[in-house]
Amino acid sequence: MPSPTLSDFRQQGFSYIEVLVAAMLISIALVPALDSLSTGLLSANIHQSLTTQHYLRVNKMERLQSETFINLLVAAKDAGNNTTISTYSDAAGTSNRSLVYLSLYDGDTTPFTVTDANTDNDNDPYTGSTATLLWLRVETEGTRQALETLISR
Repeated sequence: MPSPTLSDFRQQGFSYIEVLVAAMLISIALVPALDSLSTGLLSANIHQSLTTQHYLRVNKMERLQSETFINLLVAAKDAGNNTTISTYSDAAGTSNRSLVYLSLYDGDTTPFTVTDANTDNDNDPYTGSTATLLWLRVETEGTRQALETLISR
């Protein structure tokens, strides 16, 4: 029987070192890929939240535009100015709370300072001929996202 040669003892698989090097290379390559996936998921969640808030503001704005002018005028008078939330705002503690601001508007350089011509002799700018244009703002609490419009009689 002939003695075995070197070619008879050839390796038939991977060595332990080769397996470790391959695993290390794969793990190094996967870290950035997994990191980009987590960033993408986070961005998707933020986008979903912003989209939800936008459609809640649009919904609130459309409901307010369907209100009668007189009801909105009363709410603006109750608020008193353009920086106080009106009774049309969502209740405190509501998720994605919509804040509604209403005010008389006259369209000059100081739009929220409506002077009463007092044609009806009651010294109230919310009555008479000056109360014809309302400014309406719907804002999501805790954000700078808002919608604004003007509503006329």
